[in-house]
Amino acid sequence: MSFLLKISSDHDGRRIDKVLRAIFPNVPLSAIMRALRKGEVILDSKRAREPDIRVAGGQELYIPWDVEKEAITTESGKEASMVRKLPDVSYIYKDDAVCIVNKPADLLVQPDIKGGDSVITRVWAMFGKGVQGFAPAAVHRLDRNTTGALAVAMSGGALRELELLFKERRIQKIYLAIVAGKAPESGDIKAPLLKDEDNNFVCVDPKGKPSHSRFEKISDGDGFSVVSVELLTGRTHQARVHLAHAGIPILGDQKYGRLSDNKNARKMGIERPLLHAWKIVFPDKINDKLLSAVAGKCFTAPPPDDIRSLL
Repeated sequence: MSFLLKISSDHDGRRIDKVLRAIFPNVPLSAIMRALRKGEVILDSKRAREPDIRVAGGQELYIPWDVEKEAITTESGKEASMVRKLPDVSYIYKDDAVCIVNKPADLLVQPDIKGGDSVITRVWAMFGKGVQGFAPAAVHRLDRNTTGALAVAMSGGALRELELLFKERRIQKIYLAIVAGKAPESGDIKAPLLKDEDNNFVCVDPKGKPSHSRFEKISDGDGFSVVSVELLTGRTHQARVHLAHAGIPILGDQKYGRLSDNKNARKMGIERPLLHAWKIVFPDKINDKLLSAVAGKCFTAPPPDDIRSLL
């Protein structure tokens, strides 16, 4: 089971390999070095590949191996209080077919390394295998720093049906965004999006895929507006790029926002694009009996603190 460690001041300035050896004396040095080499040890959200990296007190260190036995061996030392299990993700709804998770910021939907932290690995830890040993699977994606409602299939049959509903655009996805400037009352954005795979960057381009978003203003603040956004297509970074294209970039968006807006966002303590998957609305009629319990229902994910403070 994976864990996060919070580095104590006792280890401030020490090499990462020495710190790991001190905290986990029963883990072979070869296993520690292999985990570092493969990029499986993560220090403050960045892969720590070199053994001579220096750590600082207060930093968080992700450990990919099972440390439960190690925690027992260090009960008498300060390190024992540093070990904590990765927290559960909160969820809005769950039955045998589907779970609607409220995804936090700075967390991938799927792990990017074997045994890595993600929404899905936390769901596995919470609920184990689903129906007939099926491993719960995310039906759609949210960016690492996007929060909110995420549909997770709990059975193979539910996964197939949910994927079909999303493909046919019968499931409505509504986002909440804090945008820079004063937004129009509403907008209908039809702008093709082209993705640069190498740089993970998306732009409006005639050669891109057809993309369609709608937004409505909810309220105005001091230099910003709150809008709801419906994505009628599901392109990468669609809400972020479309709103920037409309002249109202998402506050805190370092990639697609304006430099001046981003400077103001940093002064306000905003550290991510303020985009939240607010609602998932299921169609009234769903053929598959597995999903009959969610037919016609709307699930709303409460916004996190950084957005709620501006509402």
